[in-house]
Amino acid sequence: MQQDMIVILDLGSEQNTLIARDIRTLGVYTEIHPHDITAEQLKALPNVKGIILNGGPNRVVDGVAIDASAAVYESGLPLMAVDHVGKVPQALPAWPEEEKARMDALSGFVFDQCHAERNWNMENFIADQIALIRQQVGDKKVLLALSGGVDSSVVAALLIKAIGDQLTCVHVNHGLLRKGEPEQVVEVFQKQLGANLVYVDASERFLTKLAGVADPEQKRKIIGAEFIRVFEEEARKLEGIEFLAQGTIYPDIVESGTKTAKMVKSHHNVGGLPEDMQFQLVEPLKMLFKDEVRACGVALGLPENMVYRQPFPGPGLGVRCLGAITRERLEAVRESDAILREEFALAGLAGKVWQYFTVVPDFKSVGVRDNARCFEYPVIIRAVNTIDAMTASIELVDWAILQKITDRITHEVPGVNRVLYDMTPKPVATIEWE
Repeated sequence: MQQDMIVILDLGSEQNTLIARDIRTLGVYTEIHPHDITAEQLKALPNVKGIILNGGPNRVVDGVAIDASAAVYESGLPLMAVDHVGKVPQALPAWPEEEKARMDALSGFVFDQCHAERNWNMENFIADQIALIRQQVGDKKVLLALSGGVDSSVVAALLIKAIGDQLTCVHVNHGLLRKGEPEQVVEVFQKQLGANLVYVDASERFLTKLAGVADPEQKRKIIGAEFIRVFEEEARKLEGIEFLAQGTIYPDIVESGTKTAKMVKSHHNVGGLPEDMQFQLVEPLKMLFKDEVRACGVALGLPENMVYRQPFPGPGLGVRCLGAITRERLEAVRESDAILREEFALAGLAGKVWQYFTVVPDFKSVGVRDNARCFEYPVIIRAVNTIDAMTASIELVDWAILQKITDRITHEVPGVNRVLYDMTPKPVATIEWE
């Protein structure tokens, strides 16, 4: 059964994702699109039952209050126009702040005016995406950037169901992976799941490109561009590769910036893609939140330890080795991260805490080692809990556990003489440091 859809048009609201999740809670699928969606783009969306014009504090762009395109008003679809601040020119009707009033308003629009059905579930989503993938790809071949993380693993499972042996998975070791991770990816996907997997060790190539680069946005763009170059090279060794699949999810798109919201940070698979890229993209998860991606993985039958593994950014340890990457600090991040994961598992926190990792900044402090002065790096521990990665709270780790981790890191990781714990939620911080 094809799912009914409610389209949310972004007219400067900061609550697009909240409204989208509320509608999905009602059992109806929804997608967020730019305010200036064209008639052709709107027509291409399947089974649209209604449109919400979602205004807010960013509705004024270059001194002018933006509005939906004429195609929206001429679509004949039910429209719901709301404003989350009520202080912009051409203000839309005010939006209720209370959760019950908000849900009542949404329910009335979605069911009474749009006559949408409660058919949003993972089984239907998977069926729809398989159909859309087959329609997009046809008989052509697809290259999947397989990091081994949750997002790309779920995409792999979807693509295998949709196009089978038309898929080639490429796992690129860019030298910024966690300890033992390349070996684990090869073991799981090639040996256990039987995927058509190409392993490329490009660690020296990436680290050479990144040498001396301190700006996090520049690092992300270099990593994103170099990934594409590697995939293009691998594609040329094969025949008929016209598509690149990625595990892009909705928070990646939001944080990379929209037409009404400034960039928080560009994700290498969004803001870091080169303009001359030769592939067409296949991104079946790009409208899902992280918890929904995991639910999709479960519905696809992926093993639990894969679905609930630690989130890991595409640029890897490159955005946890702060500033210009050096091999010394990169190894300090890798080794301290391995200790943290081991100790969290022993303490029963591995399944409780959503994400935890270490960061090594590009400065040193004075300490004492073997009764002599030492000048070494600090390691920063970050452990957060979240549902959808849009906001996050801090895990209050037991003091004794932190003391044990500190003792191990300062004694087992060369060049480290301090351990700190990051207490900042999202917002004001992001989950990653860069």
